[in-house]
Amino acid sequence: MMTLPDTYSPEEKVELERQFNELLQCWKSRKNEQDVAMVTEAYLLAANAHKDARRRSGEPYMYHPLAVATIIAGEMGMGRTSIICALLHDVVEDTEYTLDDMRQRFGDKVAEIVDGVTKLTKEDFDEQTARSMQAETFRKVIMSMSYDIRVILVKLADRLHNMRTLSSMPHHKQLKIASETTQIYAPLAYRLGLYKIKVELDDLCLKYINPQVFESVQRQLAEVRERKIKELEEFMAPVKADLEKMGVKVRTQAIERNVSAVWERMAKFGQSLEEVYDTYVARIIIDCPNVEDEKLRCWETFAIFTKYYYPDNKKMRDWVSFPKTNGYASIHAVFMSNSGNWVETQIRTERMDEIAENGFAAYWKYRDQNSNAESGLDLWMKVVRNLVQQADENHVSAIEFIDNFKLDLFNDEIFVFTPKGDKITLPKGSTVLDFAYNIHTDLGNRCVGANINKKLSPIDTELKMGDQVEVITSEYQEPQEKWFDYLATSSAKSRLKNGIKDFRKEFKEKGKAMLREYFERAKIDFSKQNRNTLAEKFNLATRNDLYYFVATRKIGQQDVENCLKGSDAHWSDYLMKYLTFGFVRPSSRKSDEKADENSVSGYVISTCCNPIPGDDVVAIQLPGQPMQIHHPDCPEAQKLMSRYGENIVKARMQFGDEFAFLATLKVLAVNKMGFGATLFDIITNQEKLDMQAMEMKIEGGMVVATVSVYVNNLKTLENLIDKIRKLELVKKVERVGKRS
Repeated sequence: MMTLPDTYSPEEKVELERQFNELLQCWKSRKNEQDVAMVTEAYLLAANAHKDARRRSGEPYMYHPLAVATIIAGEMGMGRTSIICALLHDVVEDTEYTLDDMRQRFGDKVAEIVDGVTKLTKEDFDEQTARSMQAETFRKVIMSMSYDIRVILVKLADRLHNMRTLSSMPHHKQLKIASETTQIYAPLAYRLGLYKIKVELDDLCLKYINPQVFESVQRQLAEVRERKIKELEEFMAPVKADLEKMGVKVRTQAIERNVSAVWERMAKFGQSLEEVYDTYVARIIIDCPNVEDEKLRCWETFAIFTKYYYPDNKKMRDWVSFPKTNGYASIHAVFMSNSGNWVETQIRTERMDEIAENGFAAYWKYRDQNSNAESGLDLWMKVVRNLVQQADENHVSAIEFIDNFKLDLFNDEIFVFTPKGDKITLPKGSTVLDFAYNIHTDLGNRCVGANINKKLSPIDTELKMGDQVEVITSEYQEPQEKWFDYLATSSAKSRLKNGIKDFRKEFKEKGKAMLREYFERAKIDFSKQNRNTLAEKFNLATRNDLYYFVATRKIGQQDVENCLKGSDAHWSDYLMKYLTFGFVRPSSRKSDEKADENSVSGYVISTCCNPIPGDDVVAIQLPGQPMQIHHPDCPEAQKLMSRYGENIVKARMQFGDEFAFLATLKVLAVNKMGFGATLFDIITNQEKLDMQAMEMKIEGGMVVATVSVYVNNLKTLENLIDKIRKLELVKKVERVGKRS
């Protein structure tokens, strides 16, 4: 039996033993002496394997796998195999031990899971074809997860501990890891029902991506906490008393939303913390031993609330009748309290609460083992497997795979019904066309519209919760490229892609004959190379696509001659426009630039968030492209950093006053004649700023003004905002395009 090596100090050995005993104590799932012995063996092997490794903080590296295993056992409620994998998850990646060693000592399943969470290295793939090592690693994790859910659970526990200890990392690493977490791992935790882990990841991400906002919201929550909790307790008191009179055991909780969720609502609706009605949530949990009575008891509780308060039916969400695929079930309702405030209220049973808080482990604990029906998690995993299979069949890149995964599996879900009353689960944002392709490929290919709740609707109509959909088809309809814009699910896009491919094959012979004639007239050799060149110049994937466009006369004689006999410069310019359009605006300001310690030439100021000097910024240098300057909390920046974390460049914006940057403000004010002139005077005469545009809309008794001005730096913009806020009619001023 191994012992702890002497590379650890006596104090560190004591701490390791303490942490291991803590792991055993929080391991609540079934275990026997053999289970404990195998976990102990894994602990000692990992401690010896990592004996010379230290974390950036100077602590023994072994503290990390012990912490990950403790999260797996205590916070996720998993058992022996998962705990062993958590202890060993970095052994193969960082030490001389191999997967065969893991297999011989702990079995095939442990080896498979450890392999699934092991990061890829540069030696694992061709860097010419793999654009992002992060994306390739994530694809490997998801493919492994599709066969064993424990792969992603270990990965999530690993990520959670890394986020908890991120303060010791340099800033660019913090941004890389936090962006990757907010883009991929936090949504995954949510989809698996691991709500506690999800909200902690969200808060930690905000803390490192936008620390000023995190601290500000945290401070504001602390200021109102005591008052808000007291209000909620008074709000729930009469309902609790009535339930107890009925002999129902009940618990009440005043829940404070996490910092990230509160900030998301503030940014989305342009509200202050006091204006966000669901910053605090009233949760009432009833004891209902009989699962079959749960719906009835929840609705009885809802009825008691209506005895005291008026509900807002538009904000009603019934997750009791339609549980989410991760098992989440609860009634969400909003009531007007006696103090004149809307109160977000959640009604659930003890079983529902355990599933909501602990997700995967609790879901399986309460699963009906005698039922042949597939659970929501089974169905979700089936979608994951289908996505992996489609990716293999279509040879999609790792980055495209991640986009598809997020598209199909990270969005909230809706339930819609077929004409026969069958329930179909789709991601929120799905359209009639998504629904048609979900039923059958041919139904999607021939879809011309649908009756939604007996009302005729076009194919791009977005579906809503509870809609009943009857697809209308025509034998004359054909799948079209523009339909990609109407789809919200990757599975539908894949089926549309195959439908277009099959349809275009029918034009192969006709198009090929016409193209041969074009070549002969132009005296160009009808070689495979020339045809491939033509397809490439028109940005077509295959020669069959080329034949289709020729057969349908979308490519003609003159197009062929211009392409194959014309100047390459024309096509090069076209492709550059295609690549840069709608992404970032190239800047002409190149002097006085200090993007990092070394002067970097060639950059673009991103128009998605419009940073200006004085803002916190991040620079991302992608091969063959100008460096992109973003706000760290910009969604586009987070997406890029989650894929190209190694390309983050330390940056700051320091430009001379002769350079101006576009900033946009949204002003909400009481509508009164002359307000526009006053606003114009402040900007142009008092502050002497150039205005690019001003748009004003009247909404009832209010006016909404959107103003775009050129400023030299953040201080200039803040002075303008401060002056506008002091106007008597103004109720709110916010900067558009930046979330802080």
